Amino acid sequence: MDENTTTFERHGTLEKALRLNLARSIYGTFAEIGAGQEVANWFFRAGGASGTVAKTMSAYDMTFSDEIYGKTRRYVSRERLMSMMDHEYTILLERLHAQRAPETTFFTLANTVRAKGFKDSGEECHGWLGLRFQMAPEAPPSDIVLHVRLMDDTNREQSEALGILGVNLIFAAFYQRQSLPTFIAALMDRLNRWRVEIDLLDFDGPAFDAPEFEDRISALQLVQSGLTDAALFTSSGEICMPADYLYKRPVFVKRGSFDPITLLNLDMMERGRAAFQSDFAEAAADHVEVTEISMHNLLSSSGEVTHADFLARADVLQSLGHDVLISKYPEFHRLSGYLARYTKMPIGIVLGLPLFEELFREKWYADLEGGVLEGFGRLFRNQVRLYVYPSGNAACGGTRSLADAKVDDLQRPLLDYLVRGGAVRAIENVDPNMLCVTSAEIRKMVRDGDPMWKKYVPEVVIHNGRWGR
Repeated sequence: MDENTTTFERHGTLEKALRLNLARSIYGTFAEIGAGQEVANWFFRAGGASGTVAKTMSAYDMTFSDEIYGKTRRYVSRERLMSMMDHEYTILLERLHAQRAPETTFFTLANTVRAKGFKDSGEECHGWLGLRFQMAPEAPPSDIVLHVRLMDDTNREQSEALGILGVNLIFAAFYQRQSLPTFIAALMDRLNRWRVEIDLLDFDGPAFDAPEFEDRISALQLVQSGLTDAALFTSSGEICMPADYLYKRPVFVKRGSFDPITLLNLDMMERGRAAFQSDFAEAAADHVEVTEISMHNLLSSSGEVTHADFLARADVLQSLGHDVLISKYPEFHRLSGYLARYTKMPIGIVLGLPLFEELFREKWYADLEGGVLEGFGRLFRNQVRLYVYPSGNAACGGTRSLADAKVDDLQRPLLDYLVRGGAVRAIENVDPNMLCVTSAEIRKMVRDGDPMWKKYVPEVVIHNGRWGR
């Protein structure tokens, strides 16, 4: 449609629904489970709904739902959402294709939601929304799938937010998908993060063949736009909800910029993992291991996040078998608190000595009334343990270990307490020859054309276009 090229405009929700109703060529079905038919309701209230709505339904009873869409383990799940879209879109084409196909772009909007109930048991309020739609009459369909957390306090407010989001989704798919940032901004029109969190956004089909709609870029953009605190994708490329992937599992984390990842980083992870497993034994079994990059560590020298740079780092980490977590947290205590939302099992974090020394700087706790003490209290609130890897000295003639950590005299008792209590552990017996070259120094070698940089990185980095060209 020609209107796909228009710039982002703000419209009221009823105005969007009315515009879609009056378009006449956009026609489809609504299948909504869990919070009422909140999206379809906007189209009926706007007037002229016969121009858009072929059918609305809500298979609220589980027996009816299973009979129509097949059995499922969980009703509020991506699995159920996809079966809803498959079923409804197939029926839509079977029944209307012959008479309407040349003039109609068909769509199916589906959602399955757990909103706050009359006798709420404190479970998470969340849901899955999906849209299958054509770009033009008789074109192959494209899909948009998103997972949302509903943050409002009442069922009425949550239902209203879901309805607005659903209208935004349909409107943005037809009129505001010219760029990923534009589409995401359109999704949140008339909403805010304190009402709705979108922690997964997935595109598929010919409407989204531009590189910026690639899964990992979408995950990055959600964090960058402030719609979620973190995004996670596995070594196999699957985009996951951290809430599901980390749920009740021990977690081992290596935080860094990985620009590029070095043999030192790999040794740090290997030794830290071994110490974590030794310390927690059975409690560390089946742990999740993630390489975490904060948005702060993705910023270029100009203060921007470059997609090509991000993908180069992600490609290398994934090829080495690592899951990747992108977070908005520069502070360690906030990263620890985020992980603790989803698991009470042990959390291990491995880091180098210079970064560990940074934790004692007051600037990271300026927003906490208790300063450093409160920050460390939050960091170690659950079963969190830090594994500190030594560093080379300035002349690279020796090493500095945890015992040599540079902290203020007033903070020394705090460090001693953490070490004696086992919250902080030193990684020992490291080859000093590995400690002399940092990622920053490797980047300088690459810029200067010094081939020695290849000695300090895994083979996959050498063949990656960002560093190996």
